[in-house]
Formats: sequence, C-alpha cells, structure tokens
Amino acid sequence: MAQFRLQGSKVLAVDMAGDAVKAKNGAMVAYEGDMTFKKMTGGGDGLRGMVTRRLTGEQMTVMEVKGHGTCYFADRASEINLVNLQGETLYVEASNLLCTDSALRTGTSFTGLRGASQGNGLFTTTVEGTGQAAILSDGTAIVLRVTPQTPLSVDPGAYIAHTGGLRQHFQSGVNFRTFLGEGSGEAFQIRFEGDGLVYVQPSERTTFGGDV
Repeated sequence: MAQFRLQGSKVLAVDMAGDAVKAKNGAMVAYEGDMTFKKMTGGGDGLRGMVTRRLTGEQMTVMEVKGHGTCYFADRASEINLVNLQGETLYVEASNLLCTDSALRTGTSFTGLRGASQGNGLFTTTVEGTGQAAILSDGTAIVLRVTPQTPLSVDPGAYIAHTGGLRQHFQSGVNFRTFLGEGSGEAFQIRFEGDGLVYVQPSERTTFGGDV
C-alpha cells in the first residue's frame, strides 16, 4: 500500500512500490523514480458513478498515479491534512480532496441545505474504505471531536470535511431583523450531533450565508 507522509505542511509525499493513488488532476509537483499518470474522473466508478456525477454536478477531475518511487503533490500552497480511514466514510468537498489510496472508493452524498449555503451544490464527495486520504485547507485546519454530549456548530464557509456517525442540521438565524440590517452576523451554521470528527479551516469561503 502506498505510504503517505507530509514534506512540510504544504507538500504531500507518497512512497510507492508498484502501488497506485488517485490525486487531483495537475497536483503533481515532482517525482522520483518511474511514474505513470492517467486522467480519470471522480464521483465513483463505472456507469453508476458517471450518471451520479452528471446528476449531482459534484465533478472532480482526478488522475491515477502509479509506479515505483516517490511522488510529491501540492495545490496552490494550501495546507495538507492526512486522514486515516479504517472502514469509515470521509465526507469532503471535492475542491478540498487532494489524494487517496487507490483502494478507497469515491462517491457522492446528498447534503441538502448545508451544501446550498456553501455555494457547493446539494451534494458532496465521499471516500470509503481502509487507507489514507489527504485533504486541503486554507490555513492550518483544526480537528474537533463531536460526542453525544458535545454537539458542534460550524460556519458553512469554514467546514472542510467530517468522519464518523454524525447527523447534520442546518441552522438559520435569519429573521425580520436581518432584512433591516440588524442581523447577528452569523446567519447560518451547520450543527453536528453524534460521534465523529469535523475538520474546520481558519478561513471562510464566500458563501450565500455570508452575504445575509
């Protein structure tokens, strides 16, 4: 199995001995040894995956990288976070997914109002199985534990990804005062309940919620 390690905080080094990984198209910045690169499309494999991608718009262009040696990946000097999956599912925005073990399955999941509030559409990318994945963040991400006793509320623009058995609820603080220009300044949040981990970046994307 390919071995993921960080070379600093903004470059992912993947050691391969005939293994393969799936990476964001164009994310290779250097490699040592013999590597081959094959363009693919994300959102799941086969006909079902193709149909799902067309329906959801959660398209991501990825490539398969295979070979012997070390391949280095980066994306616009973003911070990189490693996620070890043990038969779990990682829910991550497509734009934040950098690289996965080839054995991990990718797909899509309905997010409803949470995705709409982020301006990312109604679906998000899923990564399932056992292996490693690397996700991107704007600044050093924090990983927050959610337990049944400690639910968590997150700004949609700062949310990156989550794992575990979590339920999401979209919270809105919009009322008539908002339209009078007297809103709270934090009109929308995502509330997570259950047991799992949430990845949050110290930077907020421009979102629909941020304009209210």
